Amino acid sequence: MIQRKANIYRLYPDPAQREMLSRISGACRTVYNLALEQRRDWWQRHKDRTGKSISFAGQCRELTDLRRDVDWLREAPIHPLQQALRDLDRAYQNFFSGRSGYPSPRRKGLHDSFRFPDPASLRVERTGKKTGRVKLPKLGWVAFRGWYDLPGAIRTITICRRGGQWFASVQWEREVEEPAPTVLAPVGIDMGVAVFAAMSSGETVAPGDFGRKALCALRKAQRAVSRKRKGSANRRKAVRRVQTLHARVASARKDFLHKVSTTIAKSHGTVVVEALQVRNMSASAKGTVDEPGRKVRQKAGLNRSILDQGWRLFRTLLGYKLAERGGSLVEVPPAYTSQTCSACESLDPTSRVSQARFVCTTCGHTENADINAAKNILRRADSPLKPVEGHRNKRPGEAGSTRRAA
Repeated sequence: MIQRKANIYRLYPDPAQREMLSRISGACRTVYNLALEQRRDWWQRHKDRTGKSISFAGQCRELTDLRRDVDWLREAPIHPLQQALRDLDRAYQNFFSGRSGYPSPRRKGLHDSFRFPDPASLRVERTGKKTGRVKLPKLGWVAFRGWYDLPGAIRTITICRRGGQWFASVQWEREVEEPAPTVLAPVGIDMGVAVFAAMSSGETVAPGDFGRKALCALRKAQRAVSRKRKGSANRRKAVRRVQTLHARVASARKDFLHKVSTTIAKSHGTVVVEALQVRNMSASAKGTVDEPGRKVRQKAGLNRSILDQGWRLFRTLLGYKLAERGGSLVEVPPAYTSQTCSACESLDPTSRVSQARFVCTTCGHTENADINAAKNILRRADSPLKPVEGHRNKRPGEAGSTRRAA
């Protein structure tokens, strides 16, 4: 099978290279926004006259003509500019298929990235024990630190700026043998906020809460930004401090999720998790002018805690790490896992007497509420799928569970 991964290196460009990196990212952002405006306005003007639409190939041809007239666009490599158009085309495809919202313009400081897709023009080599350099078109050799080997052939290199620092994500691929099916024991995992992960084996993982720990510093830094005059050097410095804090929180969270997912993937063959809809769970409760929401501040705090856990990234990391070891990740419906008894399978909302304690009203089974839910999650991977809606017609205390096959 084909294995694809990416190595991320922190770049240390010289002043001239740093200026060129900013120019290329600015050119890609401009091309993306111009192409977005063209698609949006052209559709509005011609939607009733013709059935034709603007395509990626057509915009690439127009980009070639534009580069002949604009010097600063001609200074940027052509491939990253074309990749910006490719990103826009993919964004429209996701919008029309219902996977995402309508594409929005890219902003300086938030979307400072571009991609080199031609492996023939890219090289990465080691220069020391922990240092190396990467060769990029129109930039030459750019030094970086944090070397670790590239076990496969280079496919693409994506350059991005986070918190004022430049990084290179080098994607590589190689052919590997299919892993043998694992014989390790399966486990069910209940994701939460008070407890990040509770496993059916009885283990629990405390949450990192990196965003909550940095919340005070972030609020102070954001207040400093609001007091600075727009366009001033002091405001740019204050914005940089906010970006640095966000980058540190994201890096700490990612490191935590990598370590937890690696430990679980090494210890278990099949991991069963809930198919949580994080976007719905973290939706705002403020309501509308006619129907204002209730407990808006409490819900905002809960939303912040949910997003701070990184559940979606955790499932992504866990999925590919299990696949590399011959295991599998199974997602099951989450409905009523915390209200069902793992011993007798009776369903009663009153059985969960507190956040951490579950006492079955039918058989008297007592257990940690999160571990009880994790056992129900594991059980749902062992039987054919049953509709979750079936529970809604049951009265509290009636037995039954929703189960799903791997």
